[in-house]
Formats: sequence, C-alpha cells, structure tokens
Amino acid sequence: MTRKNIYLAGPDVFWPNAKEAGAAKVELCKAYGFNGHFPLDTELDLTGLEPYDAGLAIYRANIGLMDNADLIVANMTPFRGPSMDVGTAFEIGYMTAQKKPVWGYTLDGRLYSDRVDQIQKGQDVRGDQVEQFEMADNLMMIGAIDHSGGQLHCEDATFSFEEHLRIFRALLEQISDQ
Repeated sequence: MTRKNIYLAGPDVFWPNAKEAGAAKVELCKAYGFNGHFPLDTELDLTGLEPYDAGLAIYRANIGLMDNADLIVANMTPFRGPSMDVGTAFEIGYMTAQKKPVWGYTLDGRLYSDRVDQIQKGQDVRGDQVEQFEMADNLMMIGAIDHSGGQLHCEDATFSFEEHLRIFRALLEQISDQ
C-alpha cells in the first residue's frame, strides 16, 4: 500500500522551534503510516537572493509540496489575531481547488465570533459585520473542510508544543481511521 503524503500547514514555520516542530510532526505522520511534508523540509538555497525573490522561491517550493500531497493537515489555531494564519488559509484554498481532503485543528475551541471584539453582537468596533455562523473560523475555511470530507478538531488547550503534538496526533488517528 502506498503511503499518503500529507502537507503540514500552519504558522508553526514561524515558531522559534520551527524545525523541531516540523520534525516531530513528520515523525508522528510516519508512526501513523503517512509521509509528512513540512514547508521547511525543502532544501532551498536562498543565498544571494533579495528578500522578495527569496519569498517567491519559498512560495514555489511550498506549491511543489502541495502539488505532491494527497491531503493537507492545517494548524488553524488563531495566529496574530482572532483567526488563523493567512498563509495557511491560502494553502487550504489551494488544496481545496485541487479537490484534495482538508483536515485541520485548533487549540482555541471558541467560535470565531467569540474571538472578535464586538461592540454589539454581529458588529465589530469599526462597525463592520462579524460572522455569526457558529463556526470555529471564517465560513470559507470551515466550508472547505466540510466540502472536502475532512474534519476540524477543535479543543481548548494551552498554547504549548506538547499540546499541539497531542492534538495533531489525535487528528492523525482520525485520518488513519478513514
């Protein structure tokens, strides 16, 4: 049987221990019979590139990893605001467009609308509408997961490396049961 390739998306690439986090997730994938591919796995030589060109090289490398993946597992824990990392949101959309299963997890089990500062229900401090769909994140992200046949594992947990790995492991168990 061929092992499925999983693209491991999320803001983990920005963590101080990003390489350790990626390696731990790749090892957990192996333990469940998958090949995990973390965005920092590619052997990119960014030496001599201007920052803009380095960013484009990273983009192309990550697109290559997603093109070769069978599914995505996204860390959708809020990052730098009430919602998930914007790059991860793009990756979910990219995989959805390829009709590949989308799975996700978050360590913040609150509804998206409960994480947004509101002056009254459904209206933020600028007067803009706030989604009230009782979803863990933007409806397009949750819709992508639902449409693809994947699942979102929501749990209130401390934002620690150990908790991320515990919840990631639980999601891999769900995927391997499919």
